[in-house]
Amino acid sequence: MRKLLFFIFSIAYGFITSIRNRLYDFRILKSVEFDIPVISVGNITVGGTGKTPHIEYLIRLLQPDFRVAVLSRGYLRKTTGFRLVETVSTVEESGDEPLQVKRNFPGAMVAVCEDRVNGVRELLKFTSPPDVILLDDAFQHRKITPGLSIVLIDYNKPLKEDYLLPFGRLRENPSQLRRANMILVTKCPDEVTPITRRIMAKDVYLFPYQELHFTKLEYGPLAGVFPEAPPVNLDSREKRPILMVTGIAAPEYMANYLTPFSSQLEILSFPDHHYYTKSDVVRIDEHFHKMKGTGKIIVTTEKDLTRLMGYQLLPNEIRQLLYCLPVRVAFPDQEGKVFDKKIKEYVGENKINRELHFRKNSNKS
Repeated sequence: MRKLLFFIFSIAYGFITSIRNRLYDFRILKSVEFDIPVISVGNITVGGTGKTPHIEYLIRLLQPDFRVAVLSRGYLRKTTGFRLVETVSTVEESGDEPLQVKRNFPGAMVAVCEDRVNGVRELLKFTSPPDVILLDDAFQHRKITPGLSIVLIDYNKPLKEDYLLPFGRLRENPSQLRRANMILVTKCPDEVTPITRRIMAKDVYLFPYQELHFTKLEYGPLAGVFPEAPPVNLDSREKRPILMVTGIAAPEYMANYLTPFSSQLEILSFPDHHYYTKSDVVRIDEHFHKMKGTGKIIVTTEKDLTRLMGYQLLPNEIRQLLYCLPVRVAFPDQEGKVFDKKIKEYVGENKINRELHFRKNSNKS
C-alpha cells in the first residue's frame, strides 16, 4: 500500500515539475542571465553523485588564473539571506558543504544564499568581484540561466532503472537532461570500455551539442584531525580495526575503499547532512570501545568533519584516533584534458568579453 501511495505521489510530482519546466521553456516564468561566466553543477537525482568533489575540482582547475566564487543555498544552515563563508564560520551559519569548500580553498569566495539571483548580485557588488561563479546544486534552479550547465549521474545507479520522487530518486524526468551542456558520469571504475560509453550515451539521450565525460573518485592519505593523532598509513598487509563514521548520501563507496585495509570494519551511518549531538558522540565512543584488536582508528569524511568539529566535547581518545579520508575527482584516460580545456576556454573567453564590454561603456561615459 505504501509503495502504491509513493507511486501515485510520483505521478503528481512529475506532472508538477513538468508544468514548471514548460513555464520556463516558454519564458512565462523568467530566468536571469548574467554577463559573467556562471557554471552550474547539479544532478537529476537526490544526493550521492559527488557534487562537492566536482566543485572542488573546478576550483582547483580555475583558481590559478581566475577569481573563483562558489554560491550555494547552504542546505540546513540556521541562518538566512546572503552570507560570505569564512574558514572560522560554523556549520550552523553556512551549511556543511560550503564550509568544507572554504576550508579547503581559503582563497576562493564562498557564499550562501537561498535566493541565487540575489546571491550572484551580491557577489558582483564586491570591489574585486569574481571572474567566474560556480553554482552548487543548481540544475533545478531555473531562475538563473547558467552559461555552462554540468549535470552529474552516478555510474552505479542508471537513470533508466529509477523513478521520480518519492517512489524513486529522480528530481525530474531524465528528458530534462537536454538542458545540460555537459553530462558527467561519476564514481566510475578505473577503466570505462568503449561499449559502456556508447550505452551510457544512449541511456542519457545525448544530443549532438552535449558532451559526455566519465569521472572517478580517488581517496587520499588519511589525515589526523587533531594534533594528538599520530600519522597512520593504510596498508592492506597490516590491517587494522576501523570504525567508519559518516553522514553522507552514499557511504558504500567509502566502505568499499576501506575494506581491504581493515581487519574489522564497523560502520556508523547517519543521515546525509546530519547534525551530530552529544548522544551521537556517546554512541560513537561506546561503539569504538567495543571493537577488538590493536591499532584501531576512527575514519570520517571532510564533510562530516565540519559537523563533528562543531561539537566541542569530543572525548580525548576519539581526538587521538580520529582521521579524515579526503577524496578527489579524477578522469580516466586522457579525457580530463578535453574537459579542462572546455572549461577554461569558456571562462577565459567570457571574461575577455565582459572586460571589453565594461571598457566600451566607460569610454562612452
